[in-house]
Amino acid sequence: MSRLIIAEKPSLGRAIAAALPNPQKKDQGFIRCGNGDIVTWCIGHLLEQVEPDSYDERYKKWNLADLPIVPEQWQLRPRKTSSKQLTVIRKLLKEATQIVHAGDPDREGQLLVDEVIDYCKVSKTKKEAMQRLLVSDLNLPAVKRALNQMRSNREFIPLSISALARSRADWLYGMNMTRAYTLLGQKAGYQGVLSVGRVQTPVLGLVVRRDEEIENFVSKDYFTLHALIPYQPTDGGQSGQSFDIRARWKPSEACKPWQDEEGRVLNRKLVENVANRIANQPATVIESEQKQTKQSAPLPYSLSALQIDAAKRFGMSAQQVLDTCQSLYEKHKLITYPRSDSRYLPKDHYSQRESVVDAIANNAKELSSGAQGADLSLKSKAWNDSKVDAHHAIIPTPKKSSVNGLSANEMKIYQQIARQYLMQFYPHAVFADAKLVFDIAGGVFTAKGRQLVSPGWKVLMGKSDTAEKEEGVDTVPPLAKGTVLTCREGLISDKKTEPPKHFTEATLLQAMTGIARFVADKDLKAILKETDGLGTEATRAGILDTLFKRQLLTRQGKSIHSSPAGRGLINALPTDSTYPDMTAHWEHQLQGMAERNQAYQPFMQALEGKVDGLMALVKTGEVPESLRHLPKVERPAFKRRKGGTRKKTTARKSTKG
Repeated sequence: MSRLIIAEKPSLGRAIAAALPNPQKKDQGFIRCGNGDIVTWCIGHLLEQVEPDSYDERYKKWNLADLPIVPEQWQLRPRKTSSKQLTVIRKLLKEATQIVHAGDPDREGQLLVDEVIDYCKVSKTKKEAMQRLLVSDLNLPAVKRALNQMRSNREFIPLSISALARSRADWLYGMNMTRAYTLLGQKAGYQGVLSVGRVQTPVLGLVVRRDEEIENFVSKDYFTLHALIPYQPTDGGQSGQSFDIRARWKPSEACKPWQDEEGRVLNRKLVENVANRIANQPATVIESEQKQTKQSAPLPYSLSALQIDAAKRFGMSAQQVLDTCQSLYEKHKLITYPRSDSRYLPKDHYSQRESVVDAIANNAKELSSGAQGADLSLKSKAWNDSKVDAHHAIIPTPKKSSVNGLSANEMKIYQQIARQYLMQFYPHAVFADAKLVFDIAGGVFTAKGRQLVSPGWKVLMGKSDTAEKEEGVDTVPPLAKGTVLTCREGLISDKKTEPPKHFTEATLLQAMTGIARFVADKDLKAILKETDGLGTEATRAGILDTLFKRQLLTRQGKSIHSSPAGRGLINALPTDSTYPDMTAHWEHQLQGMAERNQAYQPFMQALEGKVDGLMALVKTGEVPESLRHLPKVERPAFKRRKGGTRKKTTARKSTKG
């Protein structure tokens, strides 16, 4: 009886083989182990969707009359770069009596191996007996543990169906919309490819609308008022020195006509009036609140959370962070599986905490005192089996390494992941919050203060990360309700409303993961609050990268701006193609498929109907005004690389995401 284990990548294949009995015999594209097991691997996706002209020769020429293109029978073909490895796997599958699926622990990893099994026409009996090996840490002890905890591959079929639906939906929508809008652009004299994607286009829409909002912004003057109330401590606190309590005016209902929609007062005379009225008047405490609040440590990282923090802290792009993580995972084996959307850990991982913390102390000298200060008897809310599915949060592995082997970026990212893990063994940060509400001459004034009493996990953050802004934090003494002080004067501040800021890599990733903020549909908003974003952990970096490569987005320092082509395209498309609602709804349904409460067929039928309607709209409408004004010569960089007959290749590539 021979067992064939199919890994997603060679690095994973080698790690699995190392956990199986010796001697090992390395062959072309596989490793034969001492117990008769054979380990082989894919090289990412070995198969890809065929071009439209494989379904019908006439689709080689882009033509509006042919749209929509909807395959009756979906076809895959071997990728040119990996057809050799596919031949190796096909031969091994024929000989194997048992198959183990060892794709990465996510939707894409599940489909990647399953589609090879289907393409190679493996018998139903062998398919049903297939096992699933889930490896999220390439170190030897972790792989050995995983080999002893295999499950039936049938449990994971819904993940495959979900990934398949996404892949076909992206092809159907992207291929048809890209051809349609590129042809409209050509009618207007624009020579570039205007690529449209289910995820990339709403992301582009976010940036275009932000840019337009900034350009059209008209600044307004507004005014704030603080009552300055002298206070002399009687208990020797604050070195016995007197200081001013700063209490901010809360305008009453009667002031509404002079306020904007955000409650800012736009009339200076009104504020001057109130300031004059409160000078030298009694200030009576009508509400007093003192409480301690606890702030728990942030959870360990998912990929997006790590990309956002690394963009803010180091200015790294999402793609750089992903590439660095892949290297730390595959080459150095210092972190667990990186393309994870989870921020929780399985409870059995808690038993490894000592060895992980020891490894951190060894691998990141900057964190050695943090590792020593960790209280390993503490257990944060991160350990929660009910919130962990195929993969868990990204954490360091117990492997000790020579730090000299890490690049500067690898060290930065390793330390970020390690610090976040150490935080789970530190107490809460404790704040003293105080609030006083005063009545001064019939007006309501509020003073709020917050002081860090016990830093807890915050000791692991650098000073720049934890320092409270001194100017912004007011001192608020614990006064009893009914206390009467005197307001010395009112302090007026002249301010101007500011436009929103341009997106940066960090804020755009935040927008993609917290997409509910940008969704109009209230029901969908509620569904999306906790779960889905635009794209997935594995695809977000690639989507941003694609928009830059296609010159639909540009970078100006840290800011991200839309290009004229990007703006023209967004303003030409139907509104719901440019907002996240539609794709967020799709993501929710795809997640439903993965969780067995949504069927494949109705999803695809609804999508075909949608694409049909969109094509009818393009065919009957005029060339949109925004496309008529595109620069006639501007050609995206990837357009220039094409050579005559390769137009179709560009079309395929332009539909990803």
